[in-house]
Amino acid sequence: MIENDCPPEETSELQAGKGLTYAPPRRMVGQEDETERLRRERNLYRRLLDLGDQEELEPFLREALSLIVEAVDVQHGYLALYDDGGGAGWWIAHGLSAEQVDGVRHVISRGIIAQAVATGQTIVTPSAQSDPRFNRLDSVKLRGIEAVLCTPIGTAPPRGVLYLQGQRRPDFFGDEDRGIAETFARHLAPLADLVVSRQRIRTSDDPTRAVRKKLRLEGVIGRSAALAAVLEQVSFLAALDVSVLLTGDSGTGKSQLARVIHENGPRASHPFVALNCATLPETLIESELFGALPGAHSTASRKIEGKVAGADRGTLFLDEVGELSAPAQAKLLQLLHSKEYYPLGGTKPVRADIRLIAATNLDLERAVAEHKFREDLYYRLHVLPVRLPSLAERREDIALLATHFSADASRRHGLPQCPLSPNAIKALELADWPGNARQLAHVVEAALIRATGERAAQIETAHLFPNGKPTATPGGADGETLQEATRRFQAEHLRKALEANGWNVIETARRLDLARSQVYKLIHAYGLERGKK
Repeated sequence: MIENDCPPEETSELQAGKGLTYAPPRRMVGQEDETERLRRERNLYRRLLDLGDQEELEPFLREALSLIVEAVDVQHGYLALYDDGGGAGWWIAHGLSAEQVDGVRHVISRGIIAQAVATGQTIVTPSAQSDPRFNRLDSVKLRGIEAVLCTPIGTAPPRGVLYLQGQRRPDFFGDEDRGIAETFARHLAPLADLVVSRQRIRTSDDPTRAVRKKLRLEGVIGRSAALAAVLEQVSFLAALDVSVLLTGDSGTGKSQLARVIHENGPRASHPFVALNCATLPETLIESELFGALPGAHSTASRKIEGKVAGADRGTLFLDEVGELSAPAQAKLLQLLHSKEYYPLGGTKPVRADIRLIAATNLDLERAVAEHKFREDLYYRLHVLPVRLPSLAERREDIALLATHFSADASRRHGLPQCPLSPNAIKALELADWPGNARQLAHVVEAALIRATGERAAQIETAHLFPNGKPTATPGGADGETLQEATRRFQAEHLRKALEANGWNVIETARRLDLARSQVYKLIHAYGLERGKK
């Protein structure tokens, strides 16, 4: 029964409106205990997640063991992770001498821990010396082992084991201690896998290691040979003050690479100005690029300084350059040839000292043949072309990219970090990514939000692909291939974006960070029609 804090006479005064302060009903003792238990479990989880940022396994395990020793208030602790062969590849001890550790490891092979691992169940005993399951063990008799709590880490088969011994309190391990230890072990397994993966990747052969010593590459994620080849090209051309053309599929990171070239070139101390040519109507692209004088067009009520002027002495990056209108192409060619241009409505040329980096996911050579792009401008841009590899060509980078995108999304949304499970990473590596790294980032961000909403300990495959679980081989349990599930997801996502923007392709392209031409291609490819689902 819940009691009211106000005595009967005060309750009547409240009802009469006499302005007494209302005290909310007290929680029952059981409710308070449950609230406190949930608070401790949440704090333990958060502190453990913070440890997941570690790059090395030894400090991760040491701090994790200290955390659980403090939470359960024990004297001795032992934590082991198994290697691929099932042996204790990594282990750490707390409050145990070398001799005591030997005794614990003896128990591992023959007793308490062996039983916990074999059954996958937590073992709790108030006194190992009195417990008929363990009192015959020499290590138990010689060392007088009393209260023990042992729980496996991970499941099917266990990833490791947690062994706690000798509580400081007079009573032995209770249900609350068991719950804390099991929660800790459940959350520890995916985080440990993540740290192990980071450590192995860092200590393995890294084709990008040499070039990373030569360039500033903050935020460039990956260690694949395909990425290393691109960065080697960049290390050569960045120092040359010439135009560069970046090609490759949408979402491969052309904008990021343009910044890398600028930041490692002779103009690094001057402005880097970017313009996506696909996000502006043809009527405004010239004004945005070259500026306009008052009265040059209906919206030019004052002088407009274009991107070219803003990039003077620095770098101008034109993304989706293939979307430029014919007049804008002519003006850009003039700028590259004479370093001069005319603002809209202007009669006097303006000088501009810029380095141009252009990017496109279109086949410009084909566009030239179809008279959609100027041939002379194409050859001006095609001096030093760099092709960025698709994600399919650098699948070994997917795990690193996904981990980075998850951490970035958690920071932006103020959410706790949530690691990707090994199965989730495998699913990502098997999936097709026609939208490349940009698509991967969106999928991981959505998965993080779903996992957080479910209070999941880690991001699972179902969070990544809620509309269809990918499989390693064609044909899932429901008969749908991974490619089919991916296409269905993309089509649905694009349809919702178009409907949200009233089927305004320009605005939809801007919201999805795609080229206008790419949106049209996807509409045609998926057979999307307004008003039809």
